[in-house]
Amino acid sequence: MNKHILDKEVQEYIQANRMLDPFTIAFQKSPFEHVSSSELAAQIDGWQRACKKLPTWAYSPNIYYPDRINLEQCSSEHTALVKQSLIRKGSKVVDITGGFSVDSCYMAQEAEIVVHCELNESLSQIVKHNAEQLGVRNLVPLFIDGVKFVEAQEDDSLDYIYIDPSRRVNNTRVFLLEDCEPNIVALQDMFLRKARYVISKISPLMDINLALLKLKHVKLLYVISLDGDCKELLFLQDRYHEGETRITAIRLFSDQLQKVTFTQEAEKTTLIKTSHPLQYLYDPDVAVTKAGAFKSVAKEFNLFKLHTHTHLYTSDSVVSDFPGRIFKIENLYSLSEFKKLSPFAKANVATKNFPMKVEDIRKRFKIKDGGEDYLFFATDYADNLIVIHGKKLS
Repeated sequence: MNKHILDKEVQEYIQANRMLDPFTIAFQKSPFEHVSSSELAAQIDGWQRACKKLPTWAYSPNIYYPDRINLEQCSSEHTALVKQSLIRKGSKVVDITGGFSVDSCYMAQEAEIVVHCELNESLSQIVKHNAEQLGVRNLVPLFIDGVKFVEAQEDDSLDYIYIDPSRRVNNTRVFLLEDCEPNIVALQDMFLRKARYVISKISPLMDINLALLKLKHVKLLYVISLDGDCKELLFLQDRYHEGETRITAIRLFSDQLQKVTFTQEAEKTTLIKTSHPLQYLYDPDVAVTKAGAFKSVAKEFNLFKLHTHTHLYTSDSVVSDFPGRIFKIENLYSLSEFKKLSPFAKANVATKNFPMKVEDIRKRFKIKDGGEDYLFFATDYADNLIVIHGKKLS
C-alpha cells in the first residue's frame, strides 16, 4: 500500500481524471514523485469498476483501491446485502478469507464485531484504511491466516464463520469443493465447534447436490443471480440443524429482489399442470434454473408449464413479479409452419427442450441476432415442436 496515493493533491488528480481511459494514464508521465503512472491508472480503473459494483465505495472520499484481481473477486454490494440478512444483531463474526472486505463491511452493520483475516499484508492495510473512511468501526482487519486464527479460538466462542474459498489453486482453476482453499469439507467439524453457523460462498459452477452431500447441517442455501448472471451459491450450516435444506433462488436486478423458496423433496412431489401457450410466456431466471425450482416456481406463481421438460411457463393474465423474463405472445407456429413461412429476418432466438441448437436454427432460417422479436423453439405438452413469437414486457 503506497500511502502517498492518499495525499491530497494525488486524490484531487485521480478525481479530476477518473473518467479517462486508465491505459492512457498508465502511459503518461506521472506528475508525482512518489506515485507512478501505473498506480494512478490502477486507482482510476478501481473507481470505474466500483461505480457499478460498489457505489458506496465509489462515492466515498479517499477510498484506496486494491489490485484489479481483488476487485474482480469481491462481492457486489447487492449480493453482500444477502449475507448481511443472515447475521443476527450483536453477533461475533470471523471472515477467514478476507479479500477486499465488501461482505465483512456489510455483515459488520449487524454484528457486534467482524474480524477480517487476510494473508496479503498490503490488502489488509487497505481494508483497515477503507473501513475507517466508511465509518465501519467494528471491523477488525488482521494480517493473519484465518484458519489458524479460528483454530486458536475457544469452542463455541464465535457466532458465525464466513468463508469464500479460492477456486484457483496454484494458478489452476478447481471445480471440486474439497480442492478449494481452504478445504471447507475437511475443516467443517472444527468450524462448527468454534461457531454455531458457518456461511460459505461457493462458485455457481459447483454442483449443488454434490455440495449438499459433502457439507453437514446445511439449513439454508441461496442461489443468487445479479442482472441475469448467476453469481454465487451461499450455504449456511447450523450446528444444530437436521433435516432438509431450504433453498431460495434470488434474482437481483434493477434494484429489485425476487425469490422462490422450496425444498428438494417439495420439488419432487409437486404436481404441475401443463398447457398450450396462453397469452403470456415466462422464461425463468438463471438462479431459478440453477437452484432446480422447475416445478416449485410454477406452483409459487400459479403458472402452467409447457411440458414437463420444457422450462417455460404460461398464463392468461400477467404475473408481474415472476423471477425471470416475461413476454406477451404474439404468434404461435408449428415447426412445419415456421419452415414454410420463415417470417423473421432478425430476432432473439432461444431453445427449450428442442433438438436443434440456436446457431443451427439461425443458419437454417437465416435469422440475424437482435431486435424486439423473441423466438422460443420448444416442445409443447403434446410433444410437438413449436415456435413461440413474443415481445418482451418491460
